[in-house]
Amino acid sequence: MFRFVIRSSISLAAIAAAAPVFAEEIPAYPTVTDDDREIIVTATRAEVALDHTPASITVLDKAAIDRSQDIGATELLLRTPGVTISRNGGYGTSTSLRIRGAESDHTVVVIDGVKLNDPASAGGGYNFANLLVGDIDRIEVLRGPQSILWGSQAIGGVVNIVTAEPHNELEGSFDVEAGSRATVSARAALGGKNGPLRWRIGGQTFTTDGISAVAPAFGGEEKDGYRNDSITGRAQIALTDNLEVDLRGYHSSARVGFDSTRGDSEDYGLNSETLGYVGVNFALLEGRFRNRLAYSRTETERDNFNPTRERPQSFESEGINTRWEYQGSFDLTRGIAAIFGVENERARFLSRSPSASLATPVPAFATGETEATSAYGQVSVEPIDGLTIDGGIRYDDHSRYGGQTLLAVGGVWRLPTGTILRASYGEGFKAPTLYQLYSDYGNLALDPEDAHGWEAGVEQHLFTRKLTLAATWFDRTTTNQIIYNSCPATSTDPLCLVPGSTTEQRWGFYSNVSRGEAHGIEATAALHFGKLTLDGNYSWIVAEDRSPGTANFGNWLPRRPRNAANASVSYALPFGLDLGAAVRWSGSSFDDAANTNRLDAYTLVDLRAEYRISDSVSLFGRAENLFDEEYMTAYRYGTLGRSFYAGLRGRF
Repeated sequence: MFRFVIRSSISLAAIAAAAPVFAEEIPAYPTVTDDDREIIVTATRAEVALDHTPASITVLDKAAIDRSQDIGATELLLRTPGVTISRNGGYGTSTSLRIRGAESDHTVVVIDGVKLNDPASAGGGYNFANLLVGDIDRIEVLRGPQSILWGSQAIGGVVNIVTAEPHNELEGSFDVEAGSRATVSARAALGGKNGPLRWRIGGQTFTTDGISAVAPAFGGEEKDGYRNDSITGRAQIALTDNLEVDLRGYHSSARVGFDSTRGDSEDYGLNSETLGYVGVNFALLEGRFRNRLAYSRTETERDNFNPTRERPQSFESEGINTRWEYQGSFDLTRGIAAIFGVENERARFLSRSPSASLATPVPAFATGETEATSAYGQVSVEPIDGLTIDGGIRYDDHSRYGGQTLLAVGGVWRLPTGTILRASYGEGFKAPTLYQLYSDYGNLALDPEDAHGWEAGVEQHLFTRKLTLAATWFDRTTTNQIIYNSCPATSTDPLCLVPGSTTEQRWGFYSNVSRGEAHGIEATAALHFGKLTLDGNYSWIVAEDRSPGTANFGNWLPRRPRNAANASVSYALPFGLDLGAAVRWSGSSFDDAANTNRLDAYTLVDLRAEYRISDSVSLFGRAENLFDEEYMTAYRYGTLGRSFYAGLRGRF
């Protein structure tokens, strides 16, 4: 069977070709100013020039990340087109990121080539609350269905995180800053190249007194603090000219206070994320045939406590993913290249919620496990100068849902006039999560979610790339969408009974009842004129519930503003002082599926400055939410008000 899959994947990929990416100028503070540099992206699972990729991608490089001065990766991502977030309070509280109106768990997060998600969470996705900037060297935001290359869950898109690699015999960096609410952040990294060894290790610690998770308007008064410690490391050992061992690791440990649904409480949560990777890279045929064999493992542990309870621990869970993979890339001839691979992924979880009463026995863990074996192929062809056509196919054999075949195709045409035309089509699917199947709210009759989407865009470079204008239209439909259904005390629905019981009711269950549709426009503009940089982006996203025959038909999907915009200006003065300002505007949205709780529009203004003391050391400072705007991204939950930060940065 597998031989058939692999042969079919590679041969069909040569005809159809895969779900790639659209180059856009980077909005707000994160702006690439070196216009003559060819930007290379890796979210396509191979190094590809950005101008050769047909679908949509935004790249934030190290210079852009430093310039933004943001502590968390979420704030960086929020400045990019098509991205919205909702957060249940201040730093560290549950944070959901949505790309083009898709569900938050429809985004795949990749750190140094390894998917990082929590199979024990309800949607099986990634909580962006604990992703700090740390030693990140580059962030790539790939929008649209991307399951061809990244498998189940990549319906909305992919966030590809790449940590720094060494370039010198010995190098390092550090950032130290402090500010409002007793916030302190310190980051350092060290690395080097010594003979056959390249290595780098980095760490960050962050702490803040925070704000009340529940907004003051709803009675929130006490502060919910947050602490996060993280470390990343990587090493490559060249055994021969064509053979290399690759080791990568990441660990994050966090503690955050949060409030109950009724108001202030002493609840807090502990979160631990660990990622490990070992791979072997080897090249054949004078480097034209590159191969990678790898094993990776991710583990996420979450525990909640309330010291006022008779039994303090209120929740515990663990989610583990293990993956074996082979990937090959082959430059067949000039203008024709192929990527193909085989993967085996196993996910398992355990979860339970002990009662507050010591008289009630601690329940057994809800547990579950799934396995998926996949093969994929993608071919990129350049039939004439300036035109690239990509296409691909993927086959997944899921232990519970059997076979699934997905296709994608796209093209990009680079014209002599500085015009770039792009179009792509991609398919995606997401199997029900272990939590949705096997938890106390599980439903074993669930079907996978399916999606398909397309986009078309144009990008125009003028005045030797000093001015760039771009616009993209996208359209996506998701069927069999899984939602949570609450169970009233008087419900007679059989699914409101605990599985295996004829009398014991449960709070709710998951079911396939939704159909979601999203379409819209992403527009960007950037001007680089000497020391002055202006840029911005605007997103119009119509994300609606289109479930036939339901009360919510035509309603906005929750927490998805239809309109959002970012703009920034920066200027570099000749004596080493850089000044900048950024504005973010978000239109109104609704917090619930019934569209009864409205979240008002808001505008946030930030200022920043950086002074270069020397070529390697800088002082920096910023003011966020300068006008102390009151707003909510999730109903009843607080957000950060006016904040000031200052720090010292070194690169050597």
